[in-house]
Amino acid sequence: MARTHEKVSYTPKSKDDVYTPQTAALAVEHALGMLEGRWKLTILFNLFGGKLLRFSELEQAIPTISQKMLAQQLRQLERDGIVRRIVYPQVPPKVEYHLTDWGQSLCPALDSLLQWLEAKP
Repeated sequence: MARTHEKVSYTPKSKDDVYTPQTAALAVEHALGMLEGRWKLTILFNLFGGKLLRFSELEQAIPTISQKMLAQQLRQLERDGIVRRIVYPQVPPKVEYHLTDWGQSLCPALDSLLQWLEAKP
Protein backbone atom coordinates (compact mmCIF):
# COMPACT_ATOMS: atom_id res chain seq x y z
CA MET A 1 0.00 0.00 0.00
CA ALA A 2 1.35 3.44 -0.87
CA ARG A 3 1.89 6.04 1.80
CA THR A 4 -0.29 9.12 1.60
CA HIS A 5 2.63 11.47 2.12
CA GLU A 6 6.38 10.96 2.26
CA LYS A 7 6.48 12.27 5.86
CA VAL A 8 4.08 9.58 7.07
CA SER A 9 6.15 6.92 8.78
CA TYR A 10 3.56 4.15 8.88
CA THR A 11 1.30 2.39 6.45
CA PRO A 12 -2.35 2.94 7.42
CA LYS A 13 -4.47 -0.19 7.78
CA SER A 14 -7.57 -0.49 5.67
CA LYS A 15 -10.48 -2.90 5.71
CA ASP A 16 -9.03 -4.48 2.58
CA ASP A 17 -5.94 -5.74 4.42
CA VAL A 18 -5.64 -9.50 4.40
CA TYR A 19 -5.73 -11.22 7.78
CA THR A 20 -2.90 -13.45 8.80
CA PRO A 21 -3.82 -16.63 10.70
CA GLN A 22 -2.82 -14.91 13.94
CA THR A 23 -4.75 -11.67 13.36
CA ALA A 24 -7.79 -13.59 12.11
CA ALA A 25 -7.76 -15.76 15.23
CA LEU A 26 -7.49 -12.69 17.47
CA ALA A 27 -10.31 -10.91 15.65
CA VAL A 28 -12.61 -13.93 15.93
CA GLU A 29 -11.70 -14.33 19.61
CA HIS A 30 -12.65 -10.69 20.15
CA ALA A 31 -15.97 -11.17 18.34
CA LEU A 32 -16.77 -14.31 20.34
CA GLY A 33 -15.82 -12.48 23.53
CA MET A 34 -18.45 -9.86 22.76
CA LEU A 35 -21.07 -12.64 22.55
CA GLU A 36 -19.74 -14.55 25.54
CA GLY A 37 -22.19 -14.83 28.38
CA ARG A 38 -24.88 -17.29 29.29
CA TRP A 39 -27.77 -15.10 28.14
CA LYS A 40 -26.41 -12.83 25.40
CA LEU A 41 -27.32 -15.09 22.47
CA THR A 42 -30.79 -15.70 23.91
CA ILE A 43 -31.29 -11.94 24.20
CA LEU A 44 -30.08 -11.43 20.63
CA PHE A 45 -32.38 -14.10 19.21
CA ASN A 46 -35.31 -12.44 21.00
CA LEU A 47 -34.43 -9.09 19.41
CA PHE A 48 -33.69 -10.28 15.85
CA GLY A 49 -36.09 -9.16 13.14
CA GLY A 50 -36.23 -5.53 14.23
CA LYS A 51 -38.11 -6.23 17.46
CA LEU A 52 -38.34 -3.43 20.00
CA LEU A 53 -38.84 -4.93 23.47
CA ARG A 54 -39.23 -3.44 26.91
CA PHE A 55 -37.14 -4.77 29.78
CA SER A 56 -40.20 -6.54 31.23
CA GLU A 57 -40.95 -8.18 27.86
CA LEU A 58 -37.40 -9.56 27.74
CA GLU A 59 -37.86 -10.84 31.30
CA GLN A 60 -41.03 -12.66 30.23
CA ALA A 61 -39.35 -14.06 27.11
CA ILE A 62 -36.46 -15.43 29.21
CA PRO A 63 -38.15 -16.51 32.46
CA THR A 64 -35.09 -18.16 34.02
CA ILE A 65 -32.90 -15.02 33.92
CA SER A 66 -32.69 -12.73 36.94
CA GLN A 67 -33.28 -8.98 36.61
CA LYS A 68 -29.71 -8.30 37.65
CA MET A 69 -28.25 -10.64 35.03
CA LEU A 70 -30.55 -9.33 32.27
CA ALA A 71 -29.56 -5.74 33.06
CA GLN A 72 -25.87 -6.68 33.15
CA GLN A 73 -25.96 -8.55 29.83
CA LEU A 74 -27.94 -5.75 28.15
CA ARG A 75 -25.43 -3.16 29.41
CA GLN A 76 -22.55 -5.17 27.96
CA LEU A 77 -24.32 -5.59 24.61
CA GLU A 78 -25.07 -1.87 24.59
CA ARG A 79 -21.45 -1.02 25.44
CA ASP A 80 -20.29 -3.18 22.53
CA GLY A 81 -22.66 -1.41 20.11
CA ILE A 82 -24.86 -4.45 19.46
CA VAL A 83 -27.98 -3.30 21.32
CA ARG A 84 -29.44 0.19 21.63
CA ARG A 85 -31.30 1.32 24.74
CA ILE A 86 -34.06 3.90 24.40
CA VAL A 87 -35.18 5.71 27.57
CA TYR A 88 -38.46 7.62 27.44
CA PRO A 89 -38.75 10.58 29.86
CA GLN A 90 -41.95 9.61 31.62
CA VAL A 91 -43.19 8.29 34.95
CA PRO A 92 -43.03 5.36 35.42
CA PRO A 93 -39.82 5.06 33.37
CA LYS A 94 -40.11 3.29 30.04
CA VAL A 95 -37.01 1.64 28.56
CA GLU A 96 -36.92 -0.29 25.30
CA TYR A 97 -34.17 -2.28 23.63
CA HIS A 98 -33.51 -3.12 20.01
CA LEU A 99 -30.58 -4.25 17.91
CA THR A 100 -28.42 -1.70 16.17
CA ASP A 101 -27.94 -2.17 12.42
CA TRP A 102 -24.57 -3.72 13.24
CA GLY A 103 -26.20 -6.05 15.78
CA GLN A 104 -28.89 -7.04 13.27
CA SER A 105 -26.16 -7.87 10.73
CA LEU A 106 -25.04 -10.61 13.11
CA CYS A 107 -28.14 -12.68 12.28
CA PRO A 108 -26.81 -14.19 9.00
CA ALA A 109 -23.53 -15.13 10.69
CA LEU A 110 -25.38 -16.95 13.48
CA ASP A 111 -27.66 -18.61 10.92
CA SER A 112 -24.56 -19.82 9.06
CA LEU A 113 -23.17 -21.18 12.30
CA LEU A 114 -26.42 -23.12 12.88
CA GLN A 115 -26.26 -24.54 9.35
CA TRP A 116 -22.64 -25.52 9.91
CA LEU A 117 -23.66 -27.33 13.10
CA GLU A 118 -26.51 -29.15 11.36
CA ALA A 119 -24.12 -30.37 8.64
CA LYS A 120 -21.96 -32.20 11.19
CA PRO A 121 -21.34 -35.74 9.93
